[in-house]
Amino acid sequence: MNFIPVLLLFVLINGYIGGHGAFLLAHYGAAFPMTLYWVLFAVLVFSYLIGRSRLLKGPLGRLLKVIGSYYFAVMEFAFLLLIAADLIALTCKLAGAEPGVYIPVLAWGAAAVLVILLLRGSWNSWTPVVRKYELQVNKQVRGMKELRVLVASDIHLGNIVGKRHLSKLVKHAENTKPDLILLPGDVIDDSIEPYIRNGMSEVMRRLKAPLGTYAVLGNHEYYGGHIEEYVKQMEAIGIKVLRDETVGVQNAVLIAGRKDRTAERSGGSGRLSAAELLKDADSSRPIIMMDHQPYQFAQTAAAGVDVLLCGHTHRGQFAPNHWITRRLFELDWGYMRKEAMHVVVSSGFGSWGPPIRLASRSEIVELVIRFD
Repeated sequence: MNFIPVLLLFVLINGYIGGHGAFLLAHYGAAFPMTLYWVLFAVLVFSYLIGRSRLLKGPLGRLLKVIGSYYFAVMEFAFLLLIAADLIALTCKLAGAEPGVYIPVLAWGAAAVLVILLLRGSWNSWTPVVRKYELQVNKQVRGMKELRVLVASDIHLGNIVGKRHLSKLVKHAENTKPDLILLPGDVIDDSIEPYIRNGMSEVMRRLKAPLGTYAVLGNHEYYGGHIEEYVKQMEAIGIKVLRDETVGVQNAVLIAGRKDRTAERSGGSGRLSAAELLKDADSSRPIIMMDHQPYQFAQTAAAGVDVLLCGHTHRGQFAPNHWITRRLFELDWGYMRKEAMHVVVSSGFGSWGPPIRLASRSEIVELVIRFD
């Protein structure tokens, strides 16, 4: 991917936002040096990249990463609100209104809307909703008429999403007592360091079910570059990470877990196709597959999968990004039937970047899979 156009667009958008800030300082006659303003604004704009780099480590680097994460949401909302404000200002100017009248109204109005969006988005992010799906699989399982599965994708444990949010998932699992727990990727945000430093495994180890807890890799586990340590940490608390592997539960249901799509371009051995992974599987058994990114539904259905579980999209996380994910993926959120296969794509339990959600919610998925 060529990042130069992306970086150029990023700089242009922030130049537009920063220019409005400079205009308001001048409009109100604030005695604030413009050079200092632009330096501070540049630090804010690039705080996420600075925090992730090796320039700063420890608490200051983590703080800048958190600030930068929130700024991603502020940037998008501010950009859209300023476009609307500029159009209204142009209309007012053409109508002969006094700038001293409409500029403060538009400035404070845009700021108020921004705060409301951030507060609502924060509530959506930190208050998970439970989505329930009842699925029928036309296969018989001796001694089992239905299987209750708890699914939580995209937890993104790191410097922002931590033990407090994870505890909500654990408490829900303890209260509902599912038969099986599945985690379809991006359990950690990228680096495993905050997971270890904050002792998150002590909470994660309570995520138990009679038939086991299984996970697969997401793109963020690959981005962090600590896959082996992550797998070791998870398996130490009884959570099996499936990397192009299958496992039978109660000699009845087959759980298949694919490596993330990122493996195809990250060197190494790549990953198996769904057909290769299941070539020796007993097709008379119900097959539940986890594949982090929602691609290749037709190929997966042809391989004999009965239920496919994905995440990754966050449903755009905050509007209007959901309009984009809706067009990028065959299914970016919710449920669909692909031939005989049930597909469920979760918007995720955690958040990437800012813990802000609009037109999406942090969610826990509950499946009731009935066998015939």
